[in-house]
Amino acid sequence: MKGKNQTIISEFLLLGLSIQPQHQNLFFDLFLSIYLVTVLGNLLIIILIRLDSHLHTPMYIFLSNLSFSDLCFSSVTMPKLLQNMQSQVPSIPYAGCLTQIYFFLFFGDLDNFILVAMAYDRYVAICFPLHYTTIMSPKLCLSLVVLSWVLTTLHALLHTLLMARLSFCVDNVIPYFFCDMYALVKLACSDTHVNYLVIYIMGGLVVVLPFLLIILSYARIVSSILRVPSAQGIHKAFSTCGSHISVVSLFYGPVIILYLCPSANNSTVKDTVMSLMYTVVTPMLNPFIYSLRNRDMKGALGRVFCQKKIPTYV
Repeated sequence: MKGKNQTIISEFLLLGLSIQPQHQNLFFDLFLSIYLVTVLGNLLIIILIRLDSHLHTPMYIFLSNLSFSDLCFSSVTMPKLLQNMQSQVPSIPYAGCLTQIYFFLFFGDLDNFILVAMAYDRYVAICFPLHYTTIMSPKLCLSLVVLSWVLTTLHALLHTLLMARLSFCVDNVIPYFFCDMYALVKLACSDTHVNYLVIYIMGGLVVVLPFLLIILSYARIVSSILRVPSAQGIHKAFSTCGSHISVVSLFYGPVIILYLCPSANNSTVKDTVMSLMYTVVTPMLNPFIYSLRNRDMKGALGRVFCQKKIPTYV
């Protein structure tokens, strides 16, 4: 093997969405609509939390970061997908592929860590309601957010640098609609042992561990409710945690099915559908889940728009 790796391939072909030509415009309009709804919905949540002082609490600080992450996560793949749907050859340059991998990992990991912080916030709110303001102090909230951003930066950078050292010689076809790291490693014609080792180790730390922490938080919540069972306590738990549980299920469900429960025949169709779920559909649904199921968000929406409509006379 040569001491110095050299990339021979200058671009990759993305073949994840095999759409019939007669349906091309229909699917383009569909994905464009989904992307616009995703951007507008998440922007609305960020603006509402920023403008309404009633929402300046730990839960909504985390939610604003989640909305920003969802907006960016969708923007990593959707514009390129829309561009490729209008071109004859759905390709992406080598440098663009590495850039997409970095930001895909960054905002995907950020979702992971923010969801953990939100689960811990709900755990404290239900299990220690009298000490909530003391435990979930502004300093702790800021620390959790900063820690999430730092960890995601380091993790995404590590994988991107390891990908940059690989050589790609002949095969340049990626069976996805974006540059999936796992698919790209399989195409490399140089040694990939370090890449696979880091993927498995860091995958456990960044995906599995946060998911287990979320499960642990809700196990403690359920245990706390069962100690003193009451209709009011159960209703409070569902109203407090319902939206977060829905978002966690939408995010981790497809990821677990795609990466931890691979199909026997390695179905590209199933992989594509699951990828679309957590990269396209979930970021679009999150704003609706938190706005439709949350009285605080509905109240903020009314206060902000009513305030804009009612003129002030001096």
